[in-house]
Amino acid sequence: MISETDRLHSQLSRLEDRFPGYRTEIVGGNIMMSPVRPFHGRTIRLLENTLEAQLGEEWACVSDVTFPFTDLDELCPDVAVVPRVEADRNLSAYSPDLIELAVEVVSPSSVRHDYVVKDRLYAQRGIAHYLIFDPYQAECTMLWHPGPDGYRGRDVVPYGKPVEVALEIGRAKIETDELPIDRETRIQRRDM
Repeated sequence: MISETDRLHSQLSRLEDRFPGYRTEIVGGNIMMSPVRPFHGRTIRLLENTLEAQLGEEWACVSDVTFPFTDLDELCPDVAVVPRVEADRNLSAYSPDLIELAVEVVSPSSVRHDYVVKDRLYAQRGIAHYLIFDPYQAECTMLWHPGPDGYRGRDVVPYGKPVEVALEIGRAKIETDELPIDRETRIQRRDM
């Protein structure tokens, strides 16, 4: 007998092959496909480079790798900081318990998931810090102090000012003045 989770994974793998240029993940038991835009990819690359330079030898960034959270939620953070020894295993899926920092970059189709759904899921799993970089609002939302319904701590840092986060593994500072800003695309605000 095939479980619902196995069925979703089978559908997900077929979609990934048929729709290059789309990021796919399972959120709330639904397969979500988001088109990848140049600003999205550039932001991820800049964030990974910045974080990797500050992490030291024991930590690494992984991007768009699967982290099964529940039977209905299999997330692929844009950037996740995990132990290097685990990243070096080069797996297609990792335990969410390995994530020291989760980072998402907002796209027009991911606004609600990034600000609402993933806030709750990352917090429920005890991930200490979650950063949301939004090229449409030109700001980073920093979330910390996870609880059962989401993060209790929240700061919004406008692009142009540095994002500083005190991780268990040390401080990280991300300069935002070089991150791309999309002033042309109109998206629904996060407080929908």
